[in-house]
Amino acid sequence: MPKMTFYNLPEEKKQILIQAAKKEFSRVSLHEASISNIVKTAEIPRGSFYQYFSDKDDAFFYILDLYGKLGIREFVSSLKESNGDIFTTAVTMYQSTLRNCQSKENRDFFKNAFLNMNYKIERTFTDNFSQDKLTQLAEIRHLINTKRLNIADESDLLHIVQIIIAVAFHNLVISFARELSYDDAKKCFLKEINLLKQGLYKE
Repeated sequence: MPKMTFYNLPEEKKQILIQAAKKEFSRVSLHEASISNIVKTAEIPRGSFYQYFSDKDDAFFYILDLYGKLGIREFVSSLKESNGDIFTTAVTMYQSTLRNCQSKENRDFFKNAFLNMNYKIERTFTDNFSQDKLTQLAEIRHLINTKRLNIADESDLLHIVQIIIAVAFHNLVISFARELSYDDAKKCFLKEINLLKQGLYKE
């Protein structure tokens, strides 16, 4: 995570640095990314970068964490709009992710992240949806309509959320690896999420 000096920056300067880092991570993978390119784009001295982040990994995972926090807010909003339907919410969020990836920079950023996935990257994406976090988020648990779900207890509900996230991740990786169109990527996800729905809905 960033150092306190980063958080003390004016918002405009924070965004300039974040966008410069994102541009570099959109160009190449984290492994190949260059701090020199980030500071050149942000128009700051190299030494200033290290006042804000420990290294390029620190900047990269901060950006992923921002997307994770945005994801949990969208998740809550979608649950409310769908009257607690977890499957409708999953489809809404997946489509939102696909739409966000229509811009070249966003698509390249996520493509580099997903196609170079390791445990740390996956953990950063999903940490806000981990069992420990969801257990603390009473609002989310109570928003989910469980009346039609074939579950025994709250633990089952948390597992369902994690299974849906795993299916979404798998489909995103496939969509980037095969360079699927929006419609084809959506079609593949809908097929899998509907199979899950059939298995988890009560008769």
